[in-house]
Amino acid sequence: MNEDKSNAEILKVKPPDDYPPEEGCYLLGNPYSPAAVVCMLNCDREKTPPEIERLTRVSIEKGAAISGTLQTENIGVEKIICNIAANPNIRYLIICGTEVNQHYSGDALKALIKNGINDKRTIIGTKAPSPYLFNIPLKAIKRFRQQLTLVDLLDEMDPGVVSQAVWSCYQEPGKPV
Repeated sequence: MNEDKSNAEILKVKPPDDYPPEEGCYLLGNPYSPAAVVCMLNCDREKTPPEIERLTRVSIEKGAAISGTLQTENIGVEKIICNIAANPNIRYLIICGTEVNQHYSGDALKALIKNGINDKRTIIGTKAPSPYLFNIPLKAIKRFRQQLTLVDLLDEMDPGVVSQAVWSCYQEPGKPV
C-alpha cells in the first residue's frame, strides 16, 4: 500500500525525564505543545515587572510547552537552545517583550534562527555586542535552527496577542485517509 506522507499522523513524543536540561527563569506547561515563548527581560530577574510575569504565565495557560525570560545574547541564548532542542515537540518559538537594552537579545535570537553562526561561533547578522555561543555543541545549534519557525512579536507586550500566537501554533494531527 502506498501511503501519502502528507496525510500521515503527526506523532508527539514524551520529552526526556530530565527535560528541561538547563536551569533558568521559566515556567513549564504542556510538554507536547508545539510552542515555546521567550519574553525579553530588561532588568534583574529579582525585579521582573508584573507585565513580563503575566506574558510568561499567560503563555503557559494558553498551552505553551515552556515560557520564560531572556536577558543575555550569549549564555541566555545557549540555555534556550538546550531546552528547546531537548523537546522535539516544540516547532515554534514566539519572542515577545521589549528588546533588551544594550544586549539586543531578541535581535540575536532572530539572527541565529535566520543566519546561524560563523566559524568563530558568533551569531551572524546581529547587532548584539557579545553574540558568542561557545558553551554549546554545534549539533544542538543546528537542531534548534532546523526545528523552529520563529514567530516574531518582539516589542509586543499585549498578553492577548501573545496568547493568540501560542494558540495559533497548535496543529491538529492529520488522520490517514
